[in-house]
Amino acid sequence: MHVEFLVEESSAEVALRNLVPQILGNAATYDIHPYQGKQDLLRKLPARLSAYKKWMPDDWYIVVLVDADDEDCRELKARLEAAARQAGFATKSAPANDGKFRILNRVAMKELEAWFFGDVEAIRAAYPRVPRTLAKRTRYRNPDSIQGGTWEALERELQRAGYHRGGLDKIAAARSISAHMRPERNKSRSFRVFCDGLRAMVGG
Repeated sequence: MHVEFLVEESSAEVALRNLVPQILGNAATYDIHPYQGKQDLLRKLPARLSAYKKWMPDDWYIVVLVDADDEDCRELKARLEAAARQAGFATKSAPANDGKFRILNRVAMKELEAWFFGDVEAIRAAYPRVPRTLAKRTRYRNPDSIQGGTWEALERELQRAGYHRGGLDKIAAARSISAHMRPERNKSRSFRVFCDGLRAMVGG
């Protein structure tokens, strides 16, 4: 069993390389393909899926992960679903008659960095000077509802603690934080939905 991940940027790739083994264990092999941003992924997705359809083995699966940002998540998810349907793939939202599906479309609310705020212990393990009280602040209690941009919020909090003073290095931060994340304690609902869908895909 094998899973192909299509993600919008390299920060998502490095995070998933730390997280997927925890979620899937030895249930499947995987590879991750980053794009040059969400619009690049969305523009190329129909052709990419059509190409997969021509040769993909029966035990291969595809996960498409994008950030919601400020877009309507339902409209964004519908666009992903339409691309899968056009290519002839069943998805988790629209499975085949036997309930099986080959594509999992997931939208991170609102950005990947919300998943990091869902595990403040991981942030502190990567950046020890971040205060323990971070998780108790009202604005961070629901990571999927952080206002004003989650990567901006992460940059601000890390800079307050003396890190990334020249600006947030999103790839370095994603690699460092995700190395300490534990899926079972994450408070981000969109991250838990991602994990559940991935396990369902591979029958876990």
